[in-house]
Amino acid sequence: MTRCLDRIALMILEAEIGGPLPRDHPPVTGAGRSWWLLRYEHTSRIRALLVARGWSPSNVNKHLSALRRVLEECKFLGLMTADEYDAAARIKNVEAKREKAGRSLDSDELFSMLRVCANVDGASGVRDAALISVLWCTGARREEVANILLERYDAGARALRIIGKGNKERTVYIHPQVLPHLNAWLALLGARRGPMFRPVDRWGHVRSDSMSKRAIGMVVARVRARAGLPPLSTHDFRHTFIGDLLDKGVDLATVQALVGHASPVTTASYDRRPERVKREAVDSLDFPGPQAATPPLADDDTEE
Repeated sequence: MTRCLDRIALMILEAEIGGPLPRDHPPVTGAGRSWWLLRYEHTSRIRALLVARGWSPSNVNKHLSALRRVLEECKFLGLMTADEYDAAARIKNVEAKREKAGRSLDSDELFSMLRVCANVDGASGVRDAALISVLWCTGARREEVANILLERYDAGARALRIIGKGNKERTVYIHPQVLPHLNAWLALLGARRGPMFRPVDRWGHVRSDSMSKRAIGMVVARVRARAGLPPLSTHDFRHTFIGDLLDKGVDLATVQALVGHASPVTTASYDRRPERVKREAVDSLDFPGPQAATPPLADDDTEE
């Protein structure tokens, strides 16, 4: 919320002076700004400025939510009347339906990537196969994978505790067919504590620190290129995980819990099933009423 208000404060100031701030201008923050003086004409202008930035609807709405929150605090503190707050906060969210960026990974592509890893000698090939497999079977964000600790992995239960956004912890599970790849890496690692995924230097030595999220993205990009596949990001593994589970009929709440979304709406936005699947879902319902008689076909000479 704080960073959203900082950006809004900067936008207001730039709108007031009619252009960007000089480079030597002190950082602009939302702290200490007289938010209670904002009225509807101001907040609607802020909304227009946010939309003009070309941000995604969800990003614009996140900033509008932060603006409403600070206005609400001003009301609670007696800095705004209820009527002033109601008017200023009456700014609508941006509504737009967009295709989710990214794509899904099919089984042949995953096989090709793992085959590339198998053909790489040394620790990096073993690690990359484990890394790609874990991305596929957990749907974890790359920063979450970078922060996985060995002590949070229960090998017996195939359970992995992940710390996600907002420092929230959730449990994901390693697919049985992923275990050989992960176990091979853990055996080579020979450690019981610390980062699960670590850098491998050019001499093939495994370092003790954790991989950065950028390094994880570079591994995916390198293996993808060697496999001759179309562009693929680490987030596409998350797309694939969510989409595959929804395709298999897993309920939305379960998928939401596995991927750590705060809202089921976010999870549902990853549903890229074709219209055929949706039509078949409707066709599978049992209609409880009596069957209607089929009307006779009209004769050709029937007047209308």
